Amino acid sequence: MPSTNIEDFRLVLSNARNILVVSGAGLSAASGIATFRGQGGRWRKYDASILATLAAWHENQSRVWQFFHYRREEVRSKRPNDGHYALARMCIPKWRQVVAPNATVTHVTQNIDGLCLEALNELSTTSGEQPDGTVIEMHGNLFDVVCNAFDCDYRAKNMDYPICPALEGTEAIVAAGHVEPVVRRADLPHCPKCQQLLRPDVVWFGERPKQIQRILEAADSADLCLVVGTSSLVQPASKLPERVRLNGGKIAVFNLESNTNHSNEADFEFVGPCESELSQILGL
Repeated sequence: MPSTNIEDFRLVLSNARNILVVSGAGLSAASGIATFRGQGGRWRKYDASILATLAAWHENQSRVWQFFHYRREEVRSKRPNDGHYALARMCIPKWRQVVAPNATVTHVTQNIDGLCLEALNELSTTSGEQPDGTVIEMHGNLFDVVCNAFDCDYRAKNMDYPICPALEGTEAIVAAGHVEPVVRRADLPHCPKCQQLLRPDVVWFGERPKQIQRILEAADSADLCLVVGTSSLVQPASKLPERVRLNGGKIAVFNLESNTNHSNEADFEFVGPCESELSQILGL
């Protein structure tokens, strides 16, 4: 059975040299962001996990863009919660040195809402101190776009509302329950560089995660892994704690409920809302 002793965990934390954080949807739950699984996991009549695929894109680009436009507008008004800020402080020297003075931190998030980076940038700005920890959005970001053409390298951050005029207001159809509109391909977002179609720069099911080699190297060098708010169902993120364990590292799980996948291999487990448990237990 994993330990729930906070002081024992803090001792391990204080001696850590390389910390890997693996976060998932549970981290953003308190910010009001729905997940693919559970409540909010369906969009209109479609399973959201089916829409986030290359096959769905090839079949109906209008539908996929409407779904991601809806997700963008759902997330746009959300703010980081205390859990995001606690992990952001781990990446900023003046706070981290209090709890883990000799550690480096790599935070790998499966979330595409951008709140981990938003919290880090906000704290860095207000504190006047540059972070030396790293946040990797392994599944991309809802507000990034990439050209669909194989021979074009266009990538950009796009915070526009709407991202194109034809998508304006389509998010309201979800609440109204009306029939899905058809948005012509010509009216969807297009690349300013080559005029081909843009797609959301997120990792769809079946695609290779971003910066995967860097992530695996961080896992292989970590002596402590914090697993935060993740169902541990999606690979390769679900396998990262195991890599830390195989190299002799410790694992601490923070989740709303006991997670059998990682609880069985965890040294520590803290059950409760991430937004309160992280701040209290990390001491940040």
